[in-house]
Amino acid sequence: MLSGTVPYLECMETCTVRLFARDGEPLRDERVRETVVATAHAIAERTGVEIVSLEASASAVTVSLAIDKLAGMGFLAELRRLTDQWHEKKFARPLWPAPEDGERA
Repeated sequence: MLSGTVPYLECMETCTVRLFARDGEPLRDERVRETVVATAHAIAERTGVEIVSLEASASAVTVSLAIDKLAGMGFLAELRRLTDQWHEKKFARPLWPAPEDGERA
């Protein structure tokens, strides 16, 4: 360590959130997948959250964020809300299972 410098350590918590599609593989459709990915990036940009990684399969989206678990749940809820709203307007059915469906979310 150089003389006169103060050690600096920044520890970031990483939270991974995942949404599974309600039915089938709707993210196989390129437009659906791109909308979900773009929405995740828009939420992150608007809230100042760093996306560490983002993966979209045919039936799920997984996002790792440089935030704690509570903030991750908020991010997940907003991603679900916005993309479900879009999907229901476009296809007349939800993209993700409702929390009361008892399915994984």
